[in-house]
Amino acid sequence: MKSLKNYSSTNDVNICQIVAYKENELCIEEYYNGFGKEDTMNVMSVTKSVTSLLIGIAIDKGYIKSVDDYVMDYFKDYTPKRGEKKIHEIRIKDLLTMTAPTKGKSEPWKKVCTSNDWTYTTLDILGGRNGVIGEFKYRTLVVQILLGIIRNSANVNVLDFANEYLFNPLGIVSRINANCTNANEQMAYVMNKKNHGKVWFLDPTGMPTAGWGLSLSAYEMAQIGLMVLNKGVYNNKRIVSENWINLIGKSYSSLDYLFGNQDYGYLWWLPNRTSDVIAAIGDGGNVIYVNYSKHIVVAVTGYFKPMVFDRIKYIEENIVKAIESK
Repeated sequence: MKSLKNYSSTNDVNICQIVAYKENELCIEEYYNGFGKEDTMNVMSVTKSVTSLLIGIAIDKGYIKSVDDYVMDYFKDYTPKRGEKKIHEIRIKDLLTMTAPTKGKSEPWKKVCTSNDWTYTTLDILGGRNGVIGEFKYRTLVVQILLGIIRNSANVNVLDFANEYLFNPLGIVSRINANCTNANEQMAYVMNKKNHGKVWFLDPTGMPTAGWGLSLSAYEMAQIGLMVLNKGVYNNKRIVSENWINLIGKSYSSLDYLFGNQDYGYLWWLPNRTSDVIAAIGDGGNVIYVNYSKHIVVAVTGYFKPMVFDRIKYIEENIVKAIESK
């Protein structure tokens, strides 16, 4: 099936791959812009949703007791800045729901991305004297702290943890270091419109970036989506608990037009404000779309293109309708 043009979008020009399943059966597999099945794209903030799954796995394995744990309980070797008190009140669930307070009006990308350990540098911006816990504030950098919690609680290399407990069981080839060592290489990685390889952007300590930087193919994203659709089970093997899958798709914030009138779960979006449909969404329109009521999974990759805000609509008005009409 080709030419999915039922819904017209000026933003579909950057699509590289589309893979879709209905009732666990592959029904759409299309490639554009010179991409093939094995090629990958930096899927940007879809990485956040993968981070959420890794937290669930760490909880299942007992490394993390609960989302109600205080973040600072996992960083005993970190000393907050003088006068900082709010950081001691922040729980893991506040990071998962983007309701943890941070210092400053914008994120200090240069400070973090030129540091030796992104996790501990990010801790410096968490909290704040005027910070309010519970207010939604979309921040990419603070998600890094969640992978630091896995590293410290399980005493593991987080990339190895992800490969062993999430990617490999889903048939996804192990990720390796993207080997970007300076700002120019970081920017080139983000802007690259061609195959990225089987990589994940790592900081100087070998820690994966938690909020962006994972490269996946649409086929690989679709396998993640199938596992989520089937409540944590893939090929009859449980990857993450059903309870965690239910938690990531629960609404914790109901957002306005600035965020597409969507709700937000544990680093997963609820595009229609119900748990019937959840999605991992990244810049450029990279999406894992899971529709429980229709038993449909759609994965789309796209090279970086700013202001692509209609990919969910494109999926629902185009791809889902095409699947249902078959």
